[in-house]
Amino acid sequence: MSINAEVQKSGTEPALSTIRKFSRRVQGTGLVKTVRGNRYHSRQTSKTVRKKHALKRLKRRSEFRKLVKEGKVAEPQPRHSRAPRPTTESGSQSRLGETTPIAR
Repeated sequence: MSINAEVQKSGTEPALSTIRKFSRRVQGTGLVKTVRGNRYHSRQTSKTVRKKHALKRLKRRSEFRKLVKEGKVAEPQPRHSRAPRPTTESGSQSRLGETTPIAR
């Protein structure tokens, strides 16, 4: 893949503006973005390695479930609760401090 970005210096144009013009042209081609994207590229794992990892994962999960059933390990609490939020008698959500009594 070759990309040409050419800039001509016109008349009394300073060298700095020519460099700036060239930089803009190069950025416009997307070359810098592509090169930086490939910088940390890592190759994909092979099918056999992925299968081995999957089998290990399945084995570990089944052993953990077995230990939970035997009571040797405490069952972990779910990270996110899907339970609905509690509502007030009127059916709408109350804001903090609305139902608290005022101290006199």
